[in-house]
Amino acid sequence: MKNIILRIALVGVVISLSGISSWAAPRVVCPAPAAPQLLAFFKVEGPLDFCGETVPLEEPEVRERLEKELILALDNRAQTLLWLKRSGRYMPYVEETLRAAGLPDDLKHVVIAESALLPHAGSSKGAMGYWQFMEATGRKYGLKITTERDERRSIFYSTAAAVRYLKKLYQDFGSWTLAAAAYNMGERGLENEIRLQRVDDYYHLYLPLETQRYLFRIIAVKLIQSNPEKYGFKLAKDDLYAPLEFDSVEVDCPVDVPLHVVAAAAGTWFKVVKDLNPEIRGYSLSQGTHSLRIPKGSAPGFEARFEELLRQWLRESRTHN
Repeated sequence: MKNIILRIALVGVVISLSGISSWAAPRVVCPAPAAPQLLAFFKVEGPLDFCGETVPLEEPEVRERLEKELILALDNRAQTLLWLKRSGRYMPYVEETLRAAGLPDDLKHVVIAESALLPHAGSSKGAMGYWQFMEATGRKYGLKITTERDERRSIFYSTAAAVRYLKKLYQDFGSWTLAAAAYNMGERGLENEIRLQRVDDYYHLYLPLETQRYLFRIIAVKLIQSNPEKYGFKLAKDDLYAPLEFDSVEVDCPVDVPLHVVAAAAGTWFKVVKDLNPEIRGYSLSQGTHSLRIPKGSAPGFEARFEELLRQWLRESRTHN
């Protein structure tokens, strides 16, 4: 038996060496990048801050934690490229809202770390939307969350709520770094950890693992977004998705009205209305008055068109009933 196995092995070697093997593919050798190049690519240069608060890069553990999040973000290049492109669509509004509220510009990176700028991003714990609000916290800071409407999915409503929440957290902790940690794990949880550990410095607190990574994920986003070319993302202005443009209208619904009626009045499709108003759940608007975004340029004459189409839809509904 051993002799048979040996002969088979020898035949395989001979065939491979002779180049007549039908299954043998040419071997392509891809040289690994030189170590110095990789080190330069991922090296974080100081000084570095978050919202004006120094990141202590001189501490080896802090540098290691940041390098880890930067490397992980750059390893997922497709996702990073997408949120860089989406930033052209959403960042102008986020930046203006933070500026108007007197909050640090660095907080704009939180929304990317939270959701990669996706309106329907959700977590297993129930967080939802651009800023990943839990239902109770969202309601506390002014968001309407019902079976018909979830304002966590709106960049406009949720950013306004995030500004209110972050302001309150900064008042509570006196530090934007700790405010960010509390945004992730909840203010009561962070207060307990500070009390039990007798430490009020984020970088020296032992926190839940997700929160230990959280600020470093935000700072990694800041590094990439501040200098994308350094990390291999060479994007021209027209590579970015264009900022949102729309008209705002008030829609009075005497009864529950299908969204397709609104879409027709705006001269567009159901999908466009849903995309411009991701906070709307389902296929209709409930009885009452609603603020809606419709395609830019479609507001003139919208009210008259809507009223006519609504009357037509009501007549058809009565006929079918």
